[in-house]
Amino acid sequence: MSENVNTTLNGSQPSGCFNNPTAEKIGKTVFYGLILLVSLAGNTSIGIIVYKAKTMRKPINFLIANMAMSDLLYPIVLIPWSIQGLYIKDSWPIGGPLGQVLCKLVFFLTHVPGVVSVQSLVLIAVDRFGAVVFPLRSPFISSRLCPFFILTTWILALAVGSPYLFAMKLVEYPRGLECGMRWDEVFGETFPFKKYFVGFSVIFTVVPYVLIAIFYIIIFSKLKSQKIPGEQSTNTEAEQRRQRERNVLKMAAAIVLGFAICWFPLIIMYLLVFFASDILISCGFQYFSSFAFLMVSANCAINPCICFIFSSNYRQGLKTLVR
Repeated sequence: MSENVNTTLNGSQPSGCFNNPTAEKIGKTVFYGLILLVSLAGNTSIGIIVYKAKTMRKPINFLIANMAMSDLLYPIVLIPWSIQGLYIKDSWPIGGPLGQVLCKLVFFLTHVPGVVSVQSLVLIAVDRFGAVVFPLRSPFISSRLCPFFILTTWILALAVGSPYLFAMKLVEYPRGLECGMRWDEVFGETFPFKKYFVGFSVIFTVVPYVLIAIFYIIIFSKLKSQKIPGEQSTNTEAEQRRQRERNVLKMAAAIVLGFAICWFPLIIMYLLVFFASDILISCGFQYFSSFAFLMVSANCAINPCICFIFSSNYRQGLKTLVR
């Protein structure tokens, strides 16, 4: 089992099922290159827009910018490592103390953005819930408290991912260097990696998405009941405010959906590794595993695209930034 986990963590699967390995490498390299460019440009633009435009300095935009900053770790850390893994298989390219540090940091840092993002999504749902359901009350997440919540997302993400700093080790074999997981050597059999991952998935995937679904169901029900279809509103300002709320909710819901589509295949893949290990050598699993890693990489480029598609404020900020 540990060998299968290491292979999966490295993102490299046996290539026997791929008829044209060269075409596969070229295709994935082009895909990763596009994701790299879009992610760097898009997420950096989101951060600059929120920082420079005073009208954008609201809790929801701060939380979106927080996701954007965490997503920058993927093009900086994960994508270069993924590209070199296509051409240098079964061997870690750098040795010595630097290679040992990079072995730990690569796996540690690639798990941090997902945790930061899912916490930010929950906070966005809480913020929208307070704004729509309790519009006359003070915000649940005020501009003053928002930096504290953002700092908390990073502290929790770093704490949850810290076991990788101890479990990942660079080992030298006759065939070359290998960066692999030595979980049992560090934590023993009393705390196996399967238990850690299942607990991680429940706490940072299942529970957050249940909460997010509850919040958005209540929010959409509240918005739907505020005005009967076909009835003309007597308060133009209130109607404009509701329309703005709907637009923001559409963007937030699209980000949640995009995150789920990109991350759930990877969660399913790991669960298959733990609970259906007999299918790991099948071509179907190899195809699905490759697809799951590509989708996780794509998420860092999808979020800024969603913001620019659904928000006129972000589009206007991008135009100003380009000028």
